[in-house]
Amino acid sequence: MALAKKDIRQNLIQYYFQHFPGEAAEILNEASTEEILSYLRNNPLNISRDILMKLNNTTTSVVLTEMDDVFFAELFPLIDPYIGALMLSRLDSDVVEKRLELLQSKLRKEIKEVLTYPPDSAGFLMDTKIISFYPESTVDKVLAELRLLKDRRIFSVSVVDREHKLIGRVTVQAIAVSSPEETLDNLMDKAVSIHVMSPQEEAVELLKDGKIINLPVVDLDNRLLGVIRHDALIKAAELDATEDVQAMFGAGREERALSKASFAIKKRLPWLEINLATAFLAASVVGIFEDTIAQITVLAVFLPVVAGQSGNTGSQALAVTIRGLALREIRIGQWFRVARKELIVGTVNGIAVALTTSLIVFIWASSIGLAMVIGISMVFSMAIAGFSGAVIPILLKSIGQDPAQSSSIVLTTVTDIVGFFSFLGLASIMTTVLGLA
Repeated sequence: MALAKKDIRQNLIQYYFQHFPGEAAEILNEASTEEILSYLRNNPLNISRDILMKLNNTTTSVVLTEMDDVFFAELFPLIDPYIGALMLSRLDSDVVEKRLELLQSKLRKEIKEVLTYPPDSAGFLMDTKIISFYPESTVDKVLAELRLLKDRRIFSVSVVDREHKLIGRVTVQAIAVSSPEETLDNLMDKAVSIHVMSPQEEAVELLKDGKIINLPVVDLDNRLLGVIRHDALIKAAELDATEDVQAMFGAGREERALSKASFAIKKRLPWLEINLATAFLAASVVGIFEDTIAQITVLAVFLPVVAGQSGNTGSQALAVTIRGLALREIRIGQWFRVARKELIVGTVNGIAVALTTSLIVFIWASSIGLAMVIGISMVFSMAIAGFSGAVIPILLKSIGQDPAQSSSIVLTTVTDIVGFFSFLGLASIMTTVLGLA
Protein backbone atom coordinates (compact mmCIF):
# COMPACT_ATOMS: atom_id res chain seq x y z
CA MET A 1 0.00 0.00 0.00
CA ALA A 2 1.29 3.38 -0.99
CA LEU A 3 2.54 5.65 1.75
CA ALA A 4 0.49 8.69 2.62
CA LYS A 5 1.88 12.08 1.61
CA LYS A 6 2.42 12.94 5.28
CA ASP A 7 4.47 9.77 5.82
CA ILE A 8 6.55 10.41 2.71
CA ARG A 9 7.26 13.95 3.86
CA GLN A 10 8.27 12.73 7.33
CA ASN A 11 10.56 10.05 5.88
CA LEU A 12 12.25 12.59 3.62
CA ILE A 13 12.79 14.95 6.55
CA GLN A 14 14.29 12.17 8.64
CA TYR A 15 16.59 11.13 5.80
CA TYR A 16 17.74 14.70 5.27
CA PHE A 17 18.30 15.30 9.00
CA GLN A 18 20.18 12.04 9.40
CA HIS A 19 22.54 12.43 6.44
CA PHE A 20 22.95 16.22 6.35
CA PRO A 21 22.76 17.41 9.98
CA GLY A 22 24.92 20.48 9.34
CA GLU A 23 22.76 21.74 6.50
CA ALA A 24 19.57 20.90 8.40
CA ALA A 25 20.81 22.82 11.44
CA GLU A 26 21.63 25.82 9.26
CA ILE A 27 18.04 25.87 7.98
CA LEU A 28 16.60 25.45 11.47
CA ASN A 29 18.73 28.34 12.76
CA GLU A 30 16.39 30.59 10.77
CA ALA A 31 13.22 28.93 12.08
CA SER A 32 11.22 29.79 15.18
CA THR A 33 11.86 28.00 18.45
CA GLU A 34 8.49 26.23 18.22
CA GLU A 35 9.30 24.92 14.75
CA ILE A 36 12.72 23.67 15.83
CA LEU A 37 11.31 21.85 18.83
CA SER A 38 8.59 20.33 16.68
CA TYR A 39 11.12 18.93 14.21
CA LEU A 40 13.31 17.60 17.04
CA ARG A 41 10.39 15.84 18.73
CA ASN A 42 9.22 14.20 15.50
CA ASN A 43 12.57 12.59 14.72
CA PRO A 44 14.44 9.70 16.38
CA LEU A 45 16.41 10.84 19.42
CA ASN A 46 19.82 10.13 17.88
CA ILE A 47 18.99 12.33 14.87
CA SER A 48 17.58 15.08 17.09
CA ARG A 49 20.78 14.97 19.14
CA ASP A 50 22.97 15.47 16.06
CA ILE A 51 20.84 18.39 14.92
CA LEU A 52 20.86 20.05 18.33
CA MET A 53 24.64 19.83 18.50
CA LYS A 54 24.96 21.54 15.11
CA LEU A 55 22.75 24.55 15.90
CA ASN A 56 24.50 27.82 16.59
CA ASN A 57 25.09 28.87 20.20
CA THR A 58 22.30 31.41 20.34
CA THR A 59 19.68 29.07 18.92
CA THR A 60 20.80 26.19 21.13
CA SER A 61 20.46 28.30 24.26
CA VAL A 62 16.89 29.32 23.39
CA VAL A 63 15.88 25.77 22.42
CA LEU A 64 17.25 24.24 25.64
CA THR A 65 15.50 26.90 27.69
CA GLU A 66 12.13 26.34 26.01
CA MET A 67 12.35 22.54 25.72
CA ASP A 68 9.82 20.66 27.86
CA ASP A 69 11.17 18.63 30.77
CA VAL A 70 10.17 15.20 29.46
CA PHE A 71 11.83 15.68 26.08
CA PHE A 72 14.93 17.18 27.70
CA ALA A 73 15.28 14.20 30.06
CA GLU A 74 15.10 11.83 27.07
CA LEU A 75 17.37 13.71 24.68
CA PHE A 76 20.09 15.30 26.80
CA PRO A 77 21.64 12.10 28.24
CA LEU A 78 22.51 11.07 24.66
CA ILE A 79 24.86 14.05 24.38
CA ASP A 80 28.46 13.75 25.56
CA PRO A 81 28.59 15.24 29.09
CA TYR A 82 31.38 17.64 28.10
CA ILE A 83 29.47 18.99 25.10
CA GLY A 84 26.29 19.09 27.17
CA ALA A 85 28.04 21.15 29.82
CA LEU A 86 29.15 23.66 27.18
CA MET A 87 25.56 23.98 25.99
CA LEU A 88 24.20 24.50 29.50
CA SER A 89 26.94 26.95 30.44
CA ARG A 90 25.35 29.57 28.19
CA LEU A 91 22.01 29.45 30.01
CA ASP A 92 20.93 31.42 33.06
CA SER A 93 22.02 29.80 36.33
CA ASP A 94 18.48 29.14 37.52
CA VAL A 95 17.63 27.40 34.23
CA VAL A 96 20.79 25.28 34.50
CA GLU A 97 19.85 24.13 38.00
CA LYS A 98 16.36 23.11 36.90
CA ARG A 99 17.73 21.24 33.90
CA LEU A 100 20.34 19.40 35.93
CA GLU A 101 17.69 18.20 38.36
CA LEU A 102 16.09 16.28 35.47
CA LEU A 103 19.23 14.18 34.91
CA GLN A 104 20.53 11.14 36.75
CA SER A 105 22.88 11.89 39.62
CA LYS A 106 26.00 10.49 37.92
CA LEU A 107 25.51 12.55 34.77
CA ARG A 108 24.56 15.60 36.82
CA LYS A 109 27.78 15.30 38.81
CA GLU A 110 29.91 15.00 35.65
CA ILE A 111 28.34 18.09 34.10
CA LYS A 112 28.72 20.14 37.28
CA GLU A 113 32.38 19.13 37.34
CA VAL A 114 32.91 20.61 33.86
CA LEU A 115 30.96 23.75 34.73
CA THR A 116 33.25 24.51 37.68
CA TYR A 117 36.70 26.00 37.13
CA PRO A 118 39.45 26.78 39.68
CA PRO A 119 39.39 30.39 40.99
CA ASP A 120 42.82 31.14 39.53
CA SER A 121 42.04 29.87 36.02
CA ALA A 122 40.97 31.70 32.88
CA GLY A 123 37.75 29.69 32.86
CA PHE A 124 36.73 31.20 36.19
CA LEU A 125 36.73 34.69 34.61
CA MET A 126 35.01 33.93 31.33
CA ASP A 127 31.54 34.92 30.30
CA THR A 128 29.89 31.90 28.69
CA LYS A 129 27.01 33.87 27.18
CA ILE A 130 28.69 34.61 23.90
CA ILE A 131 27.63 34.95 20.30
CA SER A 132 29.47 33.31 17.44
CA PHE A 133 28.96 33.02 13.70
CA TYR A 134 29.96 30.75 10.85
CA PRO A 135 32.39 31.98 8.15
CA GLU A 136 29.62 32.15 5.54
CA SER A 137 27.42 34.41 7.70
CA THR A 138 26.71 37.72 5.99
CA VAL A 139 27.19 41.18 7.45
CA ASP A 140 23.48 42.03 7.41
CA LYS A 141 22.65 38.83 9.33
CA VAL A 142 25.37 39.49 11.91
CA LEU A 143 24.26 43.10 12.43
CA ALA A 144 20.65 42.02 12.85
CA GLU A 145 21.60 39.60 15.65
CA LEU A 146 23.89 42.13 17.33
CA ARG A 147 21.09 44.72 17.37
CA LEU A 148 18.81 42.21 19.10
CA LEU A 149 21.39 41.62 21.82
CA LYS A 150 21.89 45.33 22.58
CA ASP A 151 25.15 44.51 24.36
CA ARG A 152 27.60 47.40 24.13
CA ARG A 153 30.43 45.25 25.51
CA ILE A 154 30.74 43.40 22.19
CA PHE A 155 33.71 44.83 20.30
CA SER A 156 34.33 41.80 18.11
CA VAL A 157 32.58 38.55 17.19
CA SER A 158 34.09 35.08 17.05
CA VAL A 159 33.96 32.94 13.92
CA VAL A 160 33.65 29.18 14.43
CA ASP A 161 33.30 26.11 12.23
CA ARG A 162 30.52 23.50 12.43
CA GLU A 163 32.23 21.84 15.38
CA HIS A 164 32.24 25.19 17.21
CA LYS A 165 36.02 25.42 16.94
CA LEU A 166 37.42 28.94 16.88
CA ILE A 167 38.88 29.93 13.52
CA GLY A 168 38.96 33.74 13.64
CA ARG A 169 37.46 37.01 14.82
CA VAL A 170 35.94 40.08 13.20
CA THR A 171 35.71 43.50 14.84
CA VAL A 172 32.32 45.18 15.03
CA GLN A 173 33.87 48.18 13.29
CA ALA A 174 34.86 46.06 10.29
CA ILE A 175 31.34 44.62 10.16
CA ALA A 176 29.72 48.05 10.37
CA VAL A 177 31.60 49.50 7.38
CA SER A 178 31.27 46.45 5.12
CA SER A 179 28.58 45.81 2.53
CA PRO A 180 25.54 43.79 3.69
CA GLU A 181 26.33 40.87 1.39
CA GLU A 182 29.93 40.49 2.56
CA THR A 183 30.71 37.26 4.44
CA LEU A 184 32.76 36.99 7.60
CA ASP A 185 35.39 34.71 6.09
CA ASN A 186 36.52 37.69 3.99
CA LEU A 187 36.70 39.98 7.01
CA MET A 188 38.06 37.83 9.82
CA ASP A 189 41.52 38.02 11.35
CA LYS A 190 43.41 35.35 13.26
CA ALA A 191 41.98 35.03 16.76
CA VAL A 192 44.20 35.19 19.83
CA SER A 193 42.78 32.87 22.49
CA ILE A 194 43.63 31.30 25.83
CA HIS A 195 43.07 27.80 27.20
CA VAL A 196 40.31 27.54 29.78
CA MET A 197 42.63 26.10 32.47
CA SER A 198 45.47 28.57 31.91
CA PRO A 199 46.37 30.78 34.89
CA GLN A 200 44.82 34.23 35.00
CA GLU A 201 48.29 35.77 34.76
CA GLU A 202 48.47 34.64 31.12
CA ALA A 203 45.22 36.46 30.38
CA VAL A 204 46.67 39.60 31.98
CA GLU A 205 49.73 39.37 29.75
CA LEU A 206 47.58 39.05 26.63
CA LEU A 207 45.30 41.95 27.53
CA LYS A 208 47.63 44.37 29.28
CA ASP A 209 48.73 46.21 26.11
CA GLY A 210 45.09 47.11 25.37
CA LYS A 211 45.09 45.76 21.82
CA ILE A 212 42.76 42.89 22.79
CA ILE A 213 39.64 43.91 24.67
CA ASN A 214 37.75 40.62 24.76
CA LEU A 215 39.77 37.40 24.92
CA PRO A 216 38.22 34.14 23.61
CA VAL A 217 38.57 31.10 25.87
CA VAL A 218 38.92 27.64 24.28
CA ASP A 219 39.37 24.02 25.34
CA LEU A 220 42.04 21.54 24.23
CA ASP A 221 40.22 20.97 20.93
CA ASN A 222 40.02 24.74 20.29
CA ARG A 223 36.25 24.76 20.87
CA LEU A 224 35.01 28.17 21.90
CA LEU A 225 33.82 28.13 25.52
CA GLY A 226 33.45 31.80 26.39
CA VAL A 227 35.16 35.16 26.48
CA ILE A 228 37.07 37.10 29.12
CA ARG A 229 35.96 40.70 29.05
CA HIS A 230 38.34 43.50 29.92
CA ASP A 231 36.35 44.71 32.93
CA ALA A 232 36.31 41.22 34.49
CA LEU A 233 40.07 40.94 34.08
CA ILE A 234 40.68 44.31 35.73
CA LYS A 235 38.61 43.25 38.74
CA ALA A 236 40.51 39.96 38.96
CA ALA A 237 43.86 41.78 38.80
CA GLU A 238 42.78 44.11 41.61
CA LEU A 239 41.65 41.16 43.74
CA ASP A 240 44.89 39.30 43.05
CA ALA A 241 46.93 42.31 44.13
CA THR A 242 44.92 42.49 47.38
CA GLU A 243 45.49 38.81 48.08
CA ASP A 244 49.22 39.23 47.43
CA VAL A 245 49.33 41.89 50.15
CA GLN A 246 47.40 39.58 52.49
CA ALA A 247 49.77 36.73 51.73
CA MET A 248 52.69 38.89 52.89
CA PHE A 249 51.09 38.82 56.34
CA GLY A 250 50.30 35.09 56.18
CA ALA A 251 46.57 35.37 55.45
CA GLY A 252 44.36 33.78 52.82
CA ARG A 253 46.91 31.79 50.80
CA GLU A 254 48.28 28.28 50.69
CA GLU A 255 51.83 27.73 51.86
CA ARG A 256 54.59 29.71 50.17
CA ALA A 257 58.33 29.88 50.68
CA LEU A 258 57.98 32.51 53.40
CA SER A 259 54.88 31.19 55.13
CA LYS A 260 54.96 30.72 58.89
CA ALA A 261 56.59 27.56 60.17
CA SER A 262 53.44 26.67 62.10
CA PHE A 263 51.37 26.93 58.91
CA ALA A 264 53.83 24.72 57.02
CA ILE A 265 53.83 22.15 59.84
CA LYS A 266 50.04 22.10 59.92
CA LYS A 267 49.90 21.43 56.18
CA ARG A 268 52.70 18.86 55.98
CA LEU A 269 52.76 16.87 59.22
CA PRO A 270 49.46 14.94 58.77
CA TRP A 271 50.59 13.61 55.42
CA LEU A 272 54.00 12.66 56.81
CA GLU A 273 52.28 10.65 59.55
CA ILE A 274 50.08 8.93 56.98
CA ASN A 275 53.13 8.20 54.87
CA LEU A 276 54.86 6.69 57.90
CA ALA A 277 51.92 4.35 58.48
CA THR A 278 51.92 3.22 54.87
CA ALA A 279 55.70 2.67 55.00
CA PHE A 280 55.29 0.30 57.95
CA LEU A 281 52.53 -1.46 56.04
CA ALA A 282 54.91 -2.08 53.13
CA ALA A 283 57.63 -3.14 55.57
CA SER A 284 55.28 -5.69 57.08
CA VAL A 285 55.02 -7.40 53.71
CA VAL A 286 58.79 -7.82 53.66
CA GLY A 287 58.60 -9.22 57.19
CA ILE A 288 56.27 -11.98 56.04
CA PHE A 289 59.07 -13.34 53.85
CA GLU A 290 61.84 -12.91 56.41
CA ASP A 291 62.82 -16.58 56.23
CA THR A 292 63.07 -16.52 52.45
CA ILE A 293 65.33 -13.46 52.54
CA ALA A 294 67.50 -15.07 55.20
CA GLN A 295 67.83 -18.15 53.00
CA ILE A 296 68.53 -16.20 49.78
CA THR A 297 70.19 -12.96 50.89
CA VAL A 298 70.66 -11.68 47.35
CA LEU A 299 66.91 -11.04 47.23
CA ALA A 300 67.42 -8.00 49.47
CA VAL A 301 69.72 -6.52 46.81
CA PHE A 302 67.05 -6.67 44.11
CA LEU A 303 64.05 -5.51 46.18
CA PRO A 304 64.69 -1.80 45.47
CA VAL A 305 64.90 -2.56 41.74
CA VAL A 306 61.40 -4.03 41.59
CA ALA A 307 59.90 -1.36 43.86
CA GLY A 308 61.69 1.46 42.04
CA GLN A 309 60.57 0.45 38.55
CA SER A 310 56.95 -0.13 39.57
CA GLY A 311 56.99 3.17 41.47
CA ASN A 312 58.25 5.07 38.41
CA THR A 313 55.66 3.38 36.21
CA GLY A 314 52.88 4.34 38.59
CA SER A 315 54.17 7.91 38.87
CA GLN A 316 54.10 8.32 35.08
CA ALA A 317 50.49 7.14 34.90
CA LEU A 318 49.62 9.30 37.91
CA ALA A 319 51.07 12.45 36.36
CA VAL A 320 49.24 11.96 33.08
CA THR A 321 45.93 11.21 34.82
CA ILE A 322 46.10 14.15 37.24
CA ARG A 323 46.94 16.46 34.35
CA GLY A 324 44.00 15.05 32.41
CA LEU A 325 41.65 15.67 35.34
CA ALA A 326 42.98 19.20 35.85
CA LEU A 327 42.63 20.16 32.19
CA ARG A 328 39.23 18.43 31.86
CA GLU A 329 40.68 16.05 29.25
CA ILE A 330 39.07 13.13 31.08
CA ARG A 331 36.08 12.66 33.33
CA ILE A 332 35.42 10.30 36.22
CA GLY A 333 33.08 8.26 34.01
CA GLN A 334 36.01 7.50 31.66
CA TRP A 335 38.04 5.75 34.38
CA PHE A 336 37.94 2.32 32.71
CA ARG A 337 39.22 3.66 29.40
CA VAL A 338 42.10 5.48 31.11
CA ALA A 339 42.91 2.53 33.39
CA ARG A 340 42.88 0.06 30.47
CA LYS A 341 45.31 2.21 28.52
CA GLU A 342 47.71 2.52 31.47
CA LEU A 343 47.44 -1.21 32.18
CA ILE A 344 48.48 -1.97 28.59
CA VAL A 345 51.32 0.56 28.73
CA GLY A 346 52.53 -0.80 32.07
CA THR A 347 52.43 -4.39 30.82
CA VAL A 348 54.33 -3.70 27.59
CA ASN A 349 56.92 -1.56 29.35
CA GLY A 350 57.14 -4.22 32.06
CA ILE A 351 57.97 -6.91 29.51
CA ALA A 352 60.68 -4.74 27.95
CA VAL A 353 62.22 -3.82 31.31
CA ALA A 354 61.88 -7.38 32.61
CA LEU A 355 63.96 -8.78 29.73
CA THR A 356 66.78 -6.37 30.49
CA THR A 357 66.52 -6.91 34.24
CA SER A 358 66.47 -10.71 33.92
CA LEU A 359 69.62 -10.63 31.82
CA ILE A 360 71.43 -8.46 34.36
CA VAL A 361 70.30 -10.63 37.29
CA PHE A 362 71.39 -13.81 35.48
CA ILE A 363 74.85 -12.35 34.86
CA TRP A 364 75.02 -11.02 38.44
CA ALA A 365 73.70 -14.03 40.37
CA SER A 366 74.23 -16.84 37.83
CA SER A 367 70.70 -18.09 38.57
CA ILE A 368 68.09 -18.76 35.89
CA GLY A 369 65.42 -19.23 38.58
CA LEU A 370 66.11 -15.81 40.17
CA ALA A 371 66.15 -14.17 36.74
CA MET A 372 62.72 -15.70 36.00
CA VAL A 373 61.36 -14.57 39.37
CA ILE A 374 62.40 -10.95 38.99
CA GLY A 375 61.25 -10.88 35.35
CA ILE A 376 57.76 -12.16 36.12
CA SER A 377 57.53 -9.92 39.17
CA MET A 378 58.58 -6.90 37.15
CA VAL A 379 55.87 -7.42 34.52
CA PHE A 380 53.15 -7.98 37.13
CA SER A 381 54.13 -5.11 39.42
CA MET A 382 54.56 -2.57 36.59
CA ALA A 383 51.19 -3.53 35.08
CA ILE A 384 49.45 -3.06 38.44
CA ALA A 385 51.39 0.18 39.02
CA GLY A 386 50.19 1.66 35.73
CA PHE A 387 46.62 0.62 36.47
CA SER A 388 46.82 2.06 40.01
CA GLY A 389 48.36 5.31 38.79
CA ALA A 390 45.29 5.87 36.65
CA VAL A 391 42.61 4.65 39.06
CA ILE A 392 43.78 6.22 42.34
CA PRO A 393 43.47 9.92 41.37
CA ILE A 394 40.11 9.31 39.66
CA LEU A 395 38.84 7.44 42.73
CA LEU A 396 39.99 10.21 45.07
CA LYS A 397 38.38 12.79 42.81
CA SER A 398 35.09 10.88 42.85
CA ILE A 399 34.95 11.00 46.67
CA GLY A 400 35.74 14.69 46.82
CA GLN A 401 39.47 14.54 47.68
CA ASP A 402 42.24 16.48 45.95
CA PRO A 403 44.12 13.88 43.85
CA ALA A 404 47.21 16.07 43.56
CA GLN A 405 47.61 16.15 47.34
CA SER A 406 47.21 12.54 48.37
CA SER A 407 47.53 10.31 45.27
CA SER A 408 51.29 9.83 45.53
CA ILE A 409 51.11 8.46 49.09
CA VAL A 410 48.43 5.93 48.20
CA LEU A 411 50.25 4.98 45.00
CA THR A 412 53.59 4.46 46.78
CA THR A 413 51.90 2.12 49.23
CA VAL A 414 50.28 0.09 46.46
CA THR A 415 53.42 -0.19 44.31
CA ASP A 416 55.64 -1.13 47.25
CA ILE A 417 53.26 -3.78 48.55
CA VAL A 418 52.58 -5.27 45.11
CA GLY A 419 56.27 -5.15 44.15
CA PHE A 420 57.52 -6.71 47.38
CA PHE A 421 54.75 -9.31 47.56
CA SER A 422 55.09 -10.43 43.92
CA PHE A 423 58.89 -10.66 44.03
CA LEU A 424 59.27 -12.29 47.43
CA GLY A 425 56.17 -14.43 46.97
CA LEU A 426 57.42 -15.86 43.71
CA ALA A 427 60.85 -16.39 45.21
CA SER A 428 59.30 -18.33 48.10
CA ILE A 429 57.30 -20.52 45.71
CA MET A 430 60.34 -21.15 43.53
CA THR A 431 62.40 -22.01 46.62
CA THR A 432 59.81 -24.46 47.88
CA VAL A 433 58.99 -26.09 44.55
CA LEU A 434 62.22 -25.90 42.59
CA GLY A 435 64.80 -25.29 45.29
CA LEU A 436 65.86 -21.85 44.07
CA ALA A 437 68.51 -21.49 46.77
